Amino acid sequence: MEKHNTKWFNVECVPHCFTFPQEERPGDAPIPICTKIPVIDLGKSQKIETIKQLLQAGQEFGFFQVINHGIPENVATQTLSTFEEFFNNMTDEEKGNEASRKGWIFTGSEEEVKNGVHLWRDNIKHPCHPLEKCMQTWPDKPATYREVVGRYVAEIRMLSLTILELICQGLGIESGYFDEQSEVQLLSANNYPACPDPSLTLGILKHLDPSLITIIYQGNVSGLQVLVDGKWMCVEAVPNAFLVNIGNQLEIISNGKLRSVEHRAVTNSKEARTSIAIFVNPTPKSIVEPAKVLLNDSNPPLYKSILYKDFINSSKAFGVHTDVIQNDS
Repeated sequence: MEKHNTKWFNVECVPHCFTFPQEERPGDAPIPICTKIPVIDLGKSQKIETIKQLLQAGQEFGFFQVINHGIPENVATQTLSTFEEFFNNMTDEEKGNEASRKGWIFTGSEEEVKNGVHLWRDNIKHPCHPLEKCMQTWPDKPATYREVVGRYVAEIRMLSLTILELICQGLGIESGYFDEQSEVQLLSANNYPACPDPSLTLGILKHLDPSLITIIYQGNVSGLQVLVDGKWMCVEAVPNAFLVNIGNQLEIISNGKLRSVEHRAVTNSKEARTSIAIFVNPTPKSIVEPAKVLLNDSNPPLYKSILYKDFINSSKAFGVHTDVIQNDS
């Protein structure tokens, strides 16, 4: 790909190297917002109803949004602003050099190649557990990065435990089942610049998350699409809400009661979009298997037991960066 002094996305038309094959493009047809994906109020006193909503959403859609989650709005908005500053105020070369020196991962559009085509995004990934240790290797710029992102990660950790505990209660799994299994957190933040023709390219190809759950903050700009009944549907960006995605590891543990669903990210022509995803993962040495309490003669295990590290390595869940991420976990 030709190098430019200006930003790679400052173009009048989509370069050929960003143009996906016809069968993978999002196309021109308008994608409706999926009104079925529930927005669940975690602040309600009626926990039985909340648990019912969580399980139903996990069974039907693999996604749900949560509000009244206890995370101050300014924590999320400051973190989003910090990532916007990170992506916009440093050159790709500066980010790449610091990433190599510190051990976190930055991939600009020139490196993000899927099936021979470049993704329309920039991305940063780094581990978050143990938090205090990991923070020392995070980016130096912006100057507030470690403080702001560290606070955000700690808040998301507490939210993830709340959600997983409610799921435990709903499935009938013993309390605290996920406390140790969910310690490993991987942050992945994406910047999707405005695109002159969003019908031709993608921010992320369709995929399943190799997590227990993934918690996403997408600000006020939507762009994530979920496969519902064989059709792509847009997930609305609800103010001060977090989008929760059931990962394929929780599908295994629930013995298929909860579903991991394919999703992708698209671009738009009007404004850039930044999203922050925290993958809540088992530890590499965890054995992931259907919870024994869910199994009986009429409900045999649908999945084989597997070491999480082996699952990640065999599926190359994080692409070319799988080995680095595993070693950091």
